[in-house]
Amino acid sequence: MQVLVVHAHPNQDGFSRALRDAAVRGLETGGHSVDVLDLYEEGFVAAMSESERRAYESDTPIVDPQVQRSADLLTAADTVVFVYPTWWWGLPAILKGWLDRVLVPGVAFTLGDGRPKPGLTNVRRLEGITTYGSSRIHSQFFNDAGRRTISRTLRMVCHKRTKVTWHPLYSIDGTTDQQRSAFLEKIERRLAKL
Repeated sequence: MQVLVVHAHPNQDGFSRALRDAAVRGLETGGHSVDVLDLYEEGFVAAMSESERRAYESDTPIVDPQVQRSADLLTAADTVVFVYPTWWWGLPAILKGWLDRVLVPGVAFTLGDGRPKPGLTNVRRLEGITTYGSSRIHSQFFNDAGRRTISRTLRMVCHKRTKVTWHPLYSIDGTTDQQRSAFLEKIERRLAKL
């Protein structure tokens, strides 16, 4: 499989980076071809520009080469793996901005007869790897917006049989080094089996 790993965390030496690396190791062990987009490392700009918004409904909605590179990697992938921390029960701003700027008409969907049609039919699998400061119950109570965005909204523009798998680590601030290590091993093992 061709896999795109999208990572969104500013600390390059933190646990989220370790999760990203475990995912990549697992995928490579499983024989998959992996591309990594580290949004902070690449200096991805989250805010859509005025020129992008004006171009959004045109025949050429992408005006930034960095966004075009992301779109090219996304449209070539069979699987997309998101690695990020859940902040305020949602996606980090940089990841939400990536979705806003990359999932444009002609990439994520096409418009015909007034209804959007899926454009990412190449994507057959979505994987979410995230940490939460809160418990599972609190995350569900607050609707777990990041998970819903990926597992419902993004899935709607993918292949109709796209499978979504979620890998959460809840209440991370209360976990031990041993628990975090076990979670890293689990991620690597599970992604090796995709």
